[in-house]
Amino acid sequence: MRSNNPVLNRLDETGRLESRVLGARDVEPMTVDDVVVRAVGLLLVTGAAAAVSWLVIPDAAWLGAALAGSALASIALVLVISLRGITNPVPIVGYALLQGLLLGVASRAFEQVYPGIVVQAVAGTFGVFLGMAALYRARVIRATPRLARLVIGTLLGIAVLSVVNLVSYLITGRPGLDVYSVSGQVGWLPWAFSVVAIIAGAFSFILDFDLVERSVRDGRPRRYAWLSAFGLLTGLVFLYWQLLRLISYLRR
Repeated sequence: MRSNNPVLNRLDETGRLESRVLGARDVEPMTVDDVVVRAVGLLLVTGAAAAVSWLVIPDAAWLGAALAGSALASIALVLVISLRGITNPVPIVGYALLQGLLLGVASRAFEQVYPGIVVQAVAGTFGVFLGMAALYRARVIRATPRLARLVIGTLLGIAVLSVVNLVSYLITGRPGLDVYSVSGQVGWLPWAFSVVAIIAGAFSFILDFDLVERSVRDGRPRRYAWLSAFGLLTGLVFLYWQLLRLISYLRR
């Protein structure tokens, strides 16, 4: 079974050969604790960077450039790390830093218009994550091939539509599926798109939990815990953005 998350897909593919010869090498296998410790560490780095950018970066005319630069750099790192299956913690921590800078600046912009929205989005993100973890742990929801196909297809569709929508917005000035401003009226289409994205993002954790669990069971080398933690971080960031957007819709 393949995860919807390309980072963890890379883990599943590139780590298989290493796990087969692990017994002949002096290499420690990864554990769930390894993934948890690294994921928490990356979240702390992201949170610290967000706090610094929130406090240090002023409201200025170049704010948009800062957002765009951080976003492009984050996307580039995601592509490089996922496609090459990088397990070196340096670029992974670098992604957490850049994503934190972006989160801090953008979150402050939303907070200035809708006080308390950041706390709501953060609480919602971790609430969904812990809720899906509990459902997976209790085996209420299983990572079946049918669920994998549904979630993967939905998220791929969301990614394609988001790119098309952005290009259309740059050409016509009409928001379409995504609303890029922090205020203004929102039609039913962005609402529906945001809800679908949140549901898909929530169910993607089931596939990611399953892949991490199987990687531990198969005895993948410990260094792959960094890649697993990175994959979970990208999922949390995606869910936070979607919740932040939806809550802003609710408060307009």
